[in-house]
Amino acid sequence: MGVVVAIDAGTTGVRAVAVDEGGQPVGWSYREFPQHFPRPGWVEHDPLEIWGAVQATLGELSAGLDQPVAAIGITDQRETVVVWDRRSGRPLAPAIVWQDRRTAARCDQLFDQGELAAVRARTGLVLDPYFSATKLEWLLNEGGVPRGSHLAFGTVDSWVLWNLTGGAVHATDPSNASRTLLFDINSLEWSEELCDLFGIPPACLPEVRPSSGRFGTTVAGAGLPSGVPVSGIAGDQQAALFGQACFTPGMTKNTYGTGSFVLMNVGPVCPPPQEGLLTTVAWVLGDGTTAYALEGSIFATGAAIQWLRDGLGVISEASEVGPLAASVPDNQGVYLVPAFTGLGSPWWDPYARGTVVGLTRGTGRAHLARAVVEAMAYQTRAVVEAMSRGSGRQVEALRADGGASVMDLLLQIQADQLQVPVDRPRVAETTALGAALLAGLAEGVWTSLDEMARGWALDARFEPRVSPAAANGRYASWQRAVDRARSWAAPEGPGDLRAP
Repeated sequence: MGVVVAIDAGTTGVRAVAVDEGGQPVGWSYREFPQHFPRPGWVEHDPLEIWGAVQATLGELSAGLDQPVAAIGITDQRETVVVWDRRSGRPLAPAIVWQDRRTAARCDQLFDQGELAAVRARTGLVLDPYFSATKLEWLLNEGGVPRGSHLAFGTVDSWVLWNLTGGAVHATDPSNASRTLLFDINSLEWSEELCDLFGIPPACLPEVRPSSGRFGTTVAGAGLPSGVPVSGIAGDQQAALFGQACFTPGMTKNTYGTGSFVLMNVGPVCPPPQEGLLTTVAWVLGDGTTAYALEGSIFATGAAIQWLRDGLGVISEASEVGPLAASVPDNQGVYLVPAFTGLGSPWWDPYARGTVVGLTRGTGRAHLARAVVEAMAYQTRAVVEAMSRGSGRQVEALRADGGASVMDLLLQIQADQLQVPVDRPRVAETTALGAALLAGLAEGVWTSLDEMARGWALDARFEPRVSPAAANGRYASWQRAVDRARSWAAPEGPGDLRAP
C-alpha cells in the first residue's frame, strides 16, 4: 500500500517521517524555524515559516522515497494560535506560541470573576495563558486582527491542513480542540458559552472531525504529489500516547521534548477534574471510539538544554548534555527549577521563574548540566504523583519518548525517582508514529489497535537502582528550590490562584 507520512510540526522545527507497514521509520527530514521573542514573556512564530518548513521537509522526504504515499498524518504543538484570512490564506498576525505568557493578567481577571469552576467542568483545563482562548482574545482585542466572516482560527494542525489542501479544508480534531479552552470535552463540541466568555466568534473556528479519518487530499505545491489523503490529526502529546500503544486505561507515557508531557489513558468516560492536572481528549477514532487522558504539562525540559547551549554557552550541541552530566557522580548540591515561562502541573504558577540554588566555588559546568537533567526527572515525579492521587491508579511503568529520552542517565534517574521501571521503545519518534498510525488506520494500512500494539517494541528498560529513602532525599531538596522559584514575578499576592 505504500508508506504513511507523518508531519510533526513542533515548537522549534518540523519533522516529516515516512513509516512503513511494519510501523518502522524508513525516511525522515527536519527543518528548524526561528523563534521570536519580541518582549519578555512573549513567544511568537511566523506561520509562513512553519509552512515553509513543512514544504521543505515533505519535498526532501518524498525525493528519497521509492514507494507511494498511502496517507498523511499531522501532529502539532497544540495550543499555539494561528489566525489567517480565508480569502488570501495569508496570516493576519504572528502565531502566539503555547509558551507565551502575555495573557497571565487576563487569566487572573477571569479567576477573580469566579469563572474557574465552569471552565474546568467544560474543558478539563485551567485558567492559564498556556491555552489558546486568551491568546485569540488578545489578538482580536489588542493585536489588531479584524473580526469578520473571512477570519479563520486554528492551532498549527489546522494551518498545515489548510495549506496541504489548498484552502479546501478548515478542520481540526478533538485532541487539539480540547486544548483551546473553547471546547466542551463532554459533548465533544465547541461551547457557545465559552465563546461568549472570551468574545470569540464561533464562525472562525475549525470543524472538529475524528482524529482518524479522511480530512481531505493534498494539492500540488505541498511537497508531495496531489491527491494524497490527509487522514489523521492529533496534538503532539496525544499522538505520542497513541504511538506508544497506550491503548489500555492506566497506561502512561512521558514525552521529553521542549517541555515534558505525562499522559495517562483513563478510558472512554470523561473523568471529573483532578487537582493539579488537566483532562484532555486523547483521540476519537473513525468508529466513534473515544479515549480520554489525564495530563501533566511541564513547560521546560528540553528548553533548559537549549538554554545551556544558546543562553549560557555551557554546551555547543544539545547531545553534549548527557555525557557532560554523567561526568560527575552527583549534582554537588546544585538544583535547577527551569520555570523560564512559569510552572505548569501540578502548580500552575505563571509567575514562577527559573531558579538555580546551591552554587559554590566548586560548582562547574558539569554540575549545572546534571542539575538540568535531574530537573526533568523531578518535574516528572511531581506530575506522576499527582496523577496517581487523582486517578486512583498507581503507575506501574512509564513509557518514555522524545528527544531527551536517548539519555540513559535521564531515564535511570527517572526510574530511581519513580521507583518503577521506565521503558524506552525502539521507535523513539513516537509523536510522528502516532500521527502515522492514526492516518494509516483510517486508510486500511493497519486494521486494529491490537495489530498496532503488537508492533510496539522495547529498546531498553531502566529499573530503580537507589533506595526510596535516597530518592526521596534528593527530591525533597529540589522541592525546596521550587518553593523559592514560585511567585517570583508576581506583582503581589501568592501568584498561584489559577491552580485547580
